[in-house]
Amino acid sequence: MPSDPGPAAATYLLSGLLDAFDGHAARALNQGTRFGAMLDMLTDRCATMCLLVNLALLDPPRALLYQLSMSLDVASHWLHLHSSVVRGCDSHKSIDLTGNPVLRVYYTSRPILFLMCAGNELFYCMLYLLHFTEGPAVLPGRLGLFRLILWVSTPIAALKSLISLVHLVSASCNMAALDVAERAKKK
Repeated sequence: MPSDPGPAAATYLLSGLLDAFDGHAARALNQGTRFGAMLDMLTDRCATMCLLVNLALLDPPRALLYQLSMSLDVASHWLHLHSSVVRGCDSHKSIDLTGNPVLRVYYTSRPILFLMCAGNELFYCMLYLLHFTEGPAVLPGRLGLFRLILWVSTPIAALKSLISLVHLVSASCNMAALDVAERAKKK
């Protein structure tokens, strides 16, 4: 990635776009599986983590922030997926509609889910590209396209991180409640 940022970023973004369509196609063709849902989440986390590792290498002063972002992303999604499986849900996207309102909107509105995920990936991809170039000039001499996209995607990425934190807390509460119920059954 450090030697050829254009193709690397294009491939990363194309992968993210195709990821959105493969899930849609699986549901439309009634070919969705639990394994597919788990594999989808795993490949998403791995791709984002690889980009964040590269960002940490390219931008050592902010390496801790990238590491924290990776940790939050992996931990929140893993615990959310695990609590969904333990509760017997068909998918990590199947949530209790009476539960957390943030997660309810996040998972029941496909446009919002797409916007949040795409905005987050654009944010990290633009950070990567800005290490090499500002991109084509939007305002000559003042603003490059990659910086403009970064500015637009920053609030989305920040909100996505907050949603990941909500994921983590909500899934932790779900697992704690399951543990309490399991212990009560043993008494």
